[in-house]
Amino acid sequence: MAPYETDDSTSAEEADDLRAGRRKATRYVVPVAVLGVAAATIGLVPALADSGDPDLPNITAQQLIEKIAKSDVQQMSGTVKITTDLGLPNLGGLESSLTQGATASGDGSSADPSTKLTELASGTHTLRVAADGPDRQKLSLLESAAEYSLIHDGKDVWGYDSGTNEVYHATADDSASAKDKQEEAPATPEQLAKDALKAVDSTTSVKVQGTAQVAGRDAYRLVIKPKDSGSTVGQITVAVDAKTGLPLKFTLTPASGGAAVVDAGFTKISYAKPAASTFDFTPPKGAKVTEDGQVDGGKKSDGKSEDRSRDKSGDKSGEDLGQGMDGLNVIGDGWDSIATFDTGGQGVPSGSEAGAFGGFLDSLGDKASGKFGSGTVFKTRLINALITDDGKVYVGAVTKDTLVKAADAAK
Repeated sequence: MAPYETDDSTSAEEADDLRAGRRKATRYVVPVAVLGVAAATIGLVPALADSGDPDLPNITAQQLIEKIAKSDVQQMSGTVKITTDLGLPNLGGLESSLTQGATASGDGSSADPSTKLTELASGTHTLRVAADGPDRQKLSLLESAAEYSLIHDGKDVWGYDSGTNEVYHATADDSASAKDKQEEAPATPEQLAKDALKAVDSTTSVKVQGTAQVAGRDAYRLVIKPKDSGSTVGQITVAVDAKTGLPLKFTLTPASGGAAVVDAGFTKISYAKPAASTFDFTPPKGAKVTEDGQVDGGKKSDGKSEDRSRDKSGDKSGEDLGQGMDGLNVIGDGWDSIATFDTGGQGVPSGSEAGAFGGFLDSLGDKASGKFGSGTVFKTRLINALITDDGKVYVGAVTKDTLVKAADAAK
């Protein structure tokens, strides 16, 4: 069977064309994104498709991927709903408390997108999104008593947290850390979709399976399934606007069944040009403004710099995390790929080493053993990680057994 399964037989030439289309599609799965600091999804969002199966012309997987690749939506606005359920334990607000504590101690700004957008990694959230070409985008995260907005307008990237009245500012084209902030952002439906298309190879089944309506738009359903039995991914479904080629909905369901790990899609969408005022932003009076690269302080709302600002470029605290690692390697291919590295002998603490924290660690992980020795497997509904007692780490969207086999083979 050809790597790309359709309802028709696929010739070698067609398969090559499909690969080429897929490579282009990885650049256009979400053609509208907040650029600069912490790019965030505003093209693949909210969650529940409308009822109805529109009657659309037949299309092959190759043709649909080409339609995504050719999509060039420059102007749009809409409402987004995203639900993420990795099956992580409820820490009772601990994560939020730690974030607030770091902000209060001067270690960051609550308006920094690399901090704020981590909230999208769990739970259900509603967002408003808008875009007018590659230089003007806005994403607003709606909360019960506040709103967080990320605005890109030309060279300026602004983050504003109304709950704390804090502002974060960066320059999109010349900020040295803008790319770093983007890499620190949580996995988004945009990135998941790009990775899904990149993974389309001989280990993957790709089909068009029916139609749907999303946010009032007729759409085709592109279904991507791993053939590898060791993957935790069940299938990925992308609803693609039949007219514009814009992905309207992304759903990733785990092989274990149950609710989706990620369910994101539009509930409302318009392709009309947003009002220019949508992207206007001026720091409110009295707001604390932090410039990109500053830990404490920044610019006052009157634009004057404060002497207490400090550049983070000399901060070496994160380097300790990388000490002792032999480097990151990837073993296997396709959906069974596993990233592995050596921490230098620092396994999961146990017994007297772990102290009172040991019970908490044990509740998060399962013990595992094999030719490699013994270790602990930490699991979510999508990503699993094996940490051996001698400090080697194996992580991937694969099952516990697949991780153990990889560790045994490396021994």
